[in-house]
Amino acid sequence: MLYRERLTVPLLWWLLAAGFAVSMLAAFGFYLGLWWGVGTALASLAVAVALFQSSAVLIVVEPNQLRIGRAVIEHAYLASCRPLDADQTSRRSGTEADARAHLVLRPYVRTAVELVLDDPADPVPYWLVSTRRPHRLAEAVERARTADHLSSPRE
Repeated sequence: MLYRERLTVPLLWWLLAAGFAVSMLAAFGFYLGLWWGVGTALASLAVAVALFQSSAVLIVVEPNQLRIGRAVIEHAYLASCRPLDADQTSRRSGTEADARAHLVLRPYVRTAVELVLDDPADPVPYWLVSTRRPHRLAEAVERARTADHLSSPRE
């Protein structure tokens, strides 16, 4: 493994979920009783935890492939990878976006990398992937892609 990053929601979102659970405790607790309040608060926390965990994305650069969540692509099908700052990410995911692109974006991560594909059979022109460390991810992808192209050319 050359690079690994897990994109999870920020601490503020957890604090907001806890605050919501406390407000549910107060509202239901005063109206229906303490146990209803506790049950509702725990249920709202459970829903928040499930949502936050299911929205987490794991990015892994391996010697022969790149994994982003459930999507996997071999390095042989990547033409290039470039890091994007917050402004470039905003433009590339907005006004300059291609509707055919594969987007793995998270609203709480402002930077991304653009992975341009080199596969004439694939209608997807590029992947746009949120990352907190765009330069390190781009460097790892380029290192793996170059090593993969040198070791086994695509047919």
